[in-house]
Amino acid sequence: MDSTTTDRFDASRFEASRNRLASLAYRLLGSAADAEDAVQDAFLHWQAADRRRIRVPEAWLTKVVTNLCLDRLRSARARRERTVGAWLPEPLLDGDPMLGPADTFEQRESVSLAVLTLMERLTPLERAVYLLREAFSHSHAEIAEILDITEAASQQHLHRARRRISAERRRGDEVDPASARRIVEEFLAAASSGRTDQLVALLTDDAAALSDGAGLAETLLRYDTPRRVAAVVRAGFKPTPAKRRFAGGAPAIHYARVNGAPAFLFVLDGQVIGAVTFDMAGERIAVVRGIAAPARLVRLAEAWRHHGPDTPLIDRW
Repeated sequence: MDSTTTDRFDASRFEASRNRLASLAYRLLGSAADAEDAVQDAFLHWQAADRRRIRVPEAWLTKVVTNLCLDRLRSARARRERTVGAWLPEPLLDGDPMLGPADTFEQRESVSLAVLTLMERLTPLERAVYLLREAFSHSHAEIAEILDITEAASQQHLHRARRRISAERRRGDEVDPASARRIVEEFLAAASSGRTDQLVALLTDDAAALSDGAGLAETLLRYDTPRRVAAVVRAGFKPTPAKRRFAGGAPAIHYARVNGAPAFLFVLDGQVIGAVTFDMAGERIAVVRGIAAPARLVRLAEAWRHHGPDTPLIDRW
């Protein structure tokens, strides 16, 4: 095999792993753009390596991507930008290959916006061990090799990560997609008509609402208690001339599934300009997230442009 053919073959081997690597990087970083950068950096490492000495390319690439992501998480810039309470993970439309495997409950949960947010409270090593074990089913021996730690340390990091996530995770019985859609459509109807009591009835007793303030706020806007959440949602879903001027028009509201959960997308001229996502706890809503910072919607908006046409819940908000 000549060098050109070898390079082409090696490039195809990397491409065969790209989606899995991007899924791992996204779970670690919570950002599609950062995940893409990490995978591209891994490709440069792959090209520069003596590939004849790499016995198991998939394992080698997993180690490279994981450690590139850890470097990003440990950087001073990341610590500034990702302060707990000032950052939300980037939402992705269901079906995006970057969401990766979703065969098990652990895999689906690891890519939910709820768990991606909670993982900001973990150390980078705890996060890496948790994801490699829970979402990608690596053994502790494999994790130890990837992270250059002992198996005992891997087990300790996993124990701490599970304990911290379990302590803060809002749980309820899993609700099927059809029921989830019915509940959030009732929520939209109540919010649009200003029926506060009906909104409160759809919320858990410890419900919360979070908003990135369209990227204009330095910290997340947070509201607690069902009454406060209902009041904020009612005000937020009420269209006004000022809101339409800010949006550039009167968007339609579409139902979608985002990171495995129900969501509304505000779409203007085919472009997603805002997303409202819901964490379900059984038959009620535990968390409402509003994401409208343009930088956090780039990949979701691109996926939506390729999405088949559907009937909006509201034609003109």
